[in-house]
Amino acid sequence: MSASALTDRIVHLEDIWGRSGSDLCLELLAARSLPEMLDRLSHAIALRAHQTFEPASARLARRAVRLLEGDEVRVESVAERLGVTARHLRRAFTESVGIGPKDFARAVRLRRAVGMAATSKDWGRIAADAGYYDQAHLIADFRELVGFTPGAFVKRAGGRGVRLGSGEAEADLHDTTECG
Repeated sequence: MSASALTDRIVHLEDIWGRSGSDLCLELLAARSLPEMLDRLSHAIALRAHQTFEPASARLARRAVRLLEGDEVRVESVAERLGVTARHLRRAFTESVGIGPKDFARAVRLRRAVGMAATSKDWGRIAADAGYYDQAHLIADFRELVGFTPGAFVKRAGGRGVRLGSGEAEADLHDTTECG
């Protein structure tokens, strides 16, 4: 099943992985901490990766992800570096990742900006360092993807950034997690 068939849908893991998906869901619910959940999940994915045939489009998408997470921000440049057309890259990426490479690149830039905001409040510098054209571009993307301006986001977070592995995050995760 292509990732694009799953985009914006809630699908039971059992419907994709069969019984092993159902078993993994039960294991995750039985985990006592977020690190234990992540360990079980990464183990299941690693086992599955060795058992699954990977099409060429998935290998291409993985290489594109590395470039987009690295220093390359333009899809056309990534396609050129990979020796394919931008159209071919978009098709392979959407099939394997579930969203297009431009949307993925936007999410990567935003993630970088949020990470930089933990140590700096100079939004002009953050915008430039995260790969935005300018501060207005960062603010527009932030507003569209997060629903807040960067300043409102930081204010709303109130400096209490929830870290993976914190007791509060684990409690929230267990309160809302269910199979399916």
